[in-house]
Amino acid sequence: MKCPFCGKDQDKVIESRTTNDGEIIRRRRECEQCGERFTSYERIEPRAAFVIKKDGRREPYDRDKIKRGLLKAVEKRPISMEKIEQVLQNIEHKIPYNNENEVSTDQVGLLVMEELEKLDPVAYVRFASVYREFKTVNEFVEEIKTLK
Repeated sequence: MKCPFCGKDQDKVIESRTTNDGEIIRRRRECEQCGERFTSYERIEPRAAFVIKKDGRREPYDRDKIKRGLLKAVEKRPISMEKIEQVLQNIEHKIPYNNENEVSTDQVGLLVMEELEKLDPVAYVRFASVYREFKTVNEFVEEIKTLK
């Protein structure tokens, strides 16, 4: 695996453990070149699927796109990467694919909001404001009232 610090591809695994009921393997690694430590995760790739966008376009399912949205929502919040990985795993388990192995962005967005609501109310409101395209402060206030 390529070191994120120096770019060399010689490292050793220091520790391995499973998370999420054995669905993910977390490995602590140490670069043999620069000595820096980093973490990698191994998981089973989800079945090939497409996401149907609001305008009807279809694009391949992209786990990293959901992860980027989650990271933006939890920015400067006390949420670990392990919790983010757990949320991603929960979302992927709940995605209701149809016969063509497709899911709508609405379904994915609602699943993300459901998970964020349980995880962190601030992150939930941040994500909801973008997902639901809030245009006024009143829309924020109404969404916050639903959390109480």
